[in-house]
Amino acid sequence: MKHASLQAPTSLQANDLSWGPKGQPDLLSNISFHAEPGRILGVIGPNGAGKSTLLRLLYRFHRPRSGQVSIDGQDLWQLSPRTAAQKIAAVLQEQPTDFALSVGEIVALGRTPHRRGFSQIGSRDKIIIDTALATLNLQGFAKRSFGTLSGGERQRVMVARALAQEPHVLILDEPTNHLDIRHQLEVLLLLRNLDMTIITSLHDLNLVGQYTDDVLVLADGRCLAFGPSDQVLTEQLVDRAFGITSRIERLMPSNQSHFTFHLEP
Repeated sequence: MKHASLQAPTSLQANDLSWGPKGQPDLLSNISFHAEPGRILGVIGPNGAGKSTLLRLLYRFHRPRSGQVSIDGQDLWQLSPRTAAQKIAAVLQEQPTDFALSVGEIVALGRTPHRRGFSQIGSRDKIIIDTALATLNLQGFAKRSFGTLSGGERQRVMVARALAQEPHVLILDEPTNHLDIRHQLEVLLLLRNLDMTIITSLHDLNLVGQYTDDVLVLADGRCLAFGPSDQVLTEQLVDRAFGITSRIERLMPSNQSHFTFHLEP
């Protein structure tokens, strides 16, 4: 069962995106794809392929050297920073270092783009914060110190903070990084059950195949493939992207694909 999002799912379009540090060659070149409303797009590729760099372009941390990111046809860089923050929320690998903050205080930070000046949190803000906490099953954690939580619980808090922004698109950079298997599955199942447009980078190809609808494959800063996960994740494509030899097996009775890998001697 999907949880209703605080905003209707929307689309994100990337057209011929390129980016590199000032005075240096492109790290990303001519990347194009579209994230459809209510679907999960997985971004995969070897280390150094440009996954995190791409996500920074999508949540407006980097301005493209060329190309455009559009939200429902609107150029992201034509929007004000406040409006952009109302449309896109990001969950990064880095987490808050002020562990003295409570879970409720961290989630409340997600309302910042919707508040004016030094205005206090209003009744509508409280409803949205409570909804975000409930969506992540964190109602009983609101007064807990963030520093007392497990890795998986902290990740849920960061997703709740992002949801409190009322985003149209949710972007996550390696949300399962440093989590044990149980917490990886908890986070991904949560994402699967959100009725939102989601773009996330992931390492584990078996989790990508199980929890994403579409996939974008990067290598050396370029797009190798984009499309539905069950069509793009082929042995040939994975071998080419990662420089390995892979094999797909079908697990019964679910008929899910499962990758095994090895290096050529």
